[in-house]
Amino acid sequence: MTHNARQRFRASSRLKLREADAGKADFSSRTANPELSKAKAKALDIKRTGELIDHISALQDKLYAQHNKKVLLVLQGMDTAGKDGTVRAMFSRVNPMGVRAVAFKAPTDNELAHDYLWRVHQQVPVKGEIAIFNRSHYEDVLITRVQGMITMDECQRRYAQIRDFERMLAETGTVIVKVFLHISKEEQRQRLQERLDDPDKQWKFNPADIEQRKKWTAYQRAYEDAIRATNLPHAPWYVVPANSKTHRNLVIASLLLETLEHMDLHYPAPHPDLSSFTVE
Repeated sequence: MTHNARQRFRASSRLKLREADAGKADFSSRTANPELSKAKAKALDIKRTGELIDHISALQDKLYAQHNKKVLLVLQGMDTAGKDGTVRAMFSRVNPMGVRAVAFKAPTDNELAHDYLWRVHQQVPVKGEIAIFNRSHYEDVLITRVQGMITMDECQRRYAQIRDFERMLAETGTVIVKVFLHISKEEQRQRLQERLDDPDKQWKFNPADIEQRKKWTAYQRAYEDAIRATNLPHAPWYVVPANSKTHRNLVIASLLLETLEHMDLHYPAPHPDLSSFTVE
């Protein structure tokens, strides 16, 4: 049902972010059946995604009941890449018990007074929980690098620290799934313009996004380096084409379901002798 999503979208050791790849739709129903209309293919893909999310929900219930293993889903991407939309799509039909979304904004003065991983470590998932990071500790090797706040030597040190941090999480029962939502520069332009044009979406628009957009190429190179430096078996990166929101959701649902299916999740054993109990 998921078509080996973890294998197909795993970041390459020689990752190169290309504009054309952001628009690929390998999982689309239309790719398998080119005769389908766009509307029909979209409807089928939405239906398929819903079926995957139903399976995710069932496994998440077992994860929560088992209260042993943990899942960390990291979402990274340029502005408008769809991090918020992914969270809504993946978890709107999942029991909110055992699921927690964390959005990392600009650090506060108190957070800046600590090491950069301090605020992140406080938000990692607990036993039985799926935690979703909307942005993450990777901001501290992306924004800081592009803005010239750290040197390349410091950036390399942080890659090593992040590798150690994620290894510690994995060794203590956390299954890590890191997703880069890959959109093209033109797709971002259209989405930013939509925010400006729609009064109901103007609250999302930040003038600073325009300035950051001017550094598009620098951010792409920073993402490539960060992903290549931290793409390890216990903390894999997946690059998901995200120009199509429908296809993006289908791929991420596939990735998450495959991850949960390989975790040997089950309900805990009942009391050894339930026959001795009576409900009156």
